Amino acid sequence: MPDLLARHRAVIPNWVGIYYDEPIELVSGKGCRVTDSQGRNYLDFFAGILTNMLGYDVPEVREAVERQIATGVVHTSTLYLIRGQVELAEKIAKLSGIPNAKVFFTNSGTEANETAILAALTARRASQVLAMRGSYHGRSFGAIAVTGNAAWKMSSHDPFGTHYLHGTDRQLSPYAGLSDKRFTEACVEDLRALLTGGVHPDDVGCLLAEPVQGVGGFTMPPDGLLAAYKDVLDEHGILLVSDEVQTGWGRTGEHFWGIGAHGITPDAMTFAKGLGNGFAIGGVVARGDLLDGIRGNGISTFGGNPVATTAGNAVLDYVLSHDLQRNAAVTGGLIVSGLREAAGGLQIAGDVRGKGLMFAIDLVDPATKKPSPPLAARTLEAARERGLLVGKGGLYGHTLRMAPPLTLTEAEAREGLALLTDALRAVNEEAVNR
Repeated sequence: MPDLLARHRAVIPNWVGIYYDEPIELVSGKGCRVTDSQGRNYLDFFAGILTNMLGYDVPEVREAVERQIATGVVHTSTLYLIRGQVELAEKIAKLSGIPNAKVFFTNSGTEANETAILAALTARRASQVLAMRGSYHGRSFGAIAVTGNAAWKMSSHDPFGTHYLHGTDRQLSPYAGLSDKRFTEACVEDLRALLTGGVHPDDVGCLLAEPVQGVGGFTMPPDGLLAAYKDVLDEHGILLVSDEVQTGWGRTGEHFWGIGAHGITPDAMTFAKGLGNGFAIGGVVARGDLLDGIRGNGISTFGGNPVATTAGNAVLDYVLSHDLQRNAAVTGGLIVSGLREAAGGLQIAGDVRGKGLMFAIDLVDPATKKPSPPLAARTLEAARERGLLVGKGGLYGHTLRMAPPLTLTEAEAREGLALLTDALRAVNEEAVNR
């Protein structure tokens, strides 16, 4: 392993992050568990950054992909008809609830967000975009520009103007202690002020928003805020794009799409990650007139290729036939309630939040109660030592964020909760007694 790490550092850019003081190589997996090159087994509560949505080695997906590969047609490009692509687009368009929806497939969520922004700016003949503070939308030029998390902005150059809205920053003193209703009113008031004195509404293409912010540490606006924003946007014809790259496919438990918590249908949604269960696929589902309105010629060499869309069809069929949205609600509720109970007795535990199988806990200094990235890093290590893989994020890097496969059983949920609680207690004792 030290040799592989040295080789990694020699040829991979140093800004490509890697977990753990002693990084691990995952070599096999089954269900919600993985094994590293040293033979150590782990319960996986991060699932390849929410991408292995059904877990590992799922027969229905593996066999479908094997059948497609056996035809010899792994790739054709969108210059030819692809049956699996059409079938998957039909399913997603219907599930979206968007009238007269069309779908464009890409390789990633980053590309999907780029396409959605392009469609909105073209439709509106605009040069400005609204986004949320604390957001993350990808690592391409345009996606970085609209990202509202400074730690992930790899460039200060913008191809368009971006203006950031409140919604997930309730910890700030002007909003601390406000009810959901009052906070929503304050946010809407700020949006109206922005569209009056900050930017002309005619110059704004869309608001791009995550219903639950992924890299932001699974922070989220109060239910209904995006609907209140949409009321204002509709007054000016500004479009709403929901970034469902992490929240889609029933993960939040409450709704099939994260935006469902706000009771509205957006003009467009972007998706990726879990749909392919490890195969690279993303896309945009939007009103047909928006996607049709993008100027110029267009194809996608790899987007929506036969193998990826075969996997996507198998994954989506599995999610629906096994009612994994309900499973996310049940197992996620079990973990979040247990984590909140455990956090009550821990001085290093800050906010615990989550919806379905998308939950997080903030780590704070026991004396000052300020965000503590070092304690988050230590707890990440402590969880791994106990056989549990979790993720890390948040605006300050002090959040443990977890999103197990949607196939997680109640027994596995209790097991993971116990491992995580034990890790937190151990780090809490270290921090309090140091």
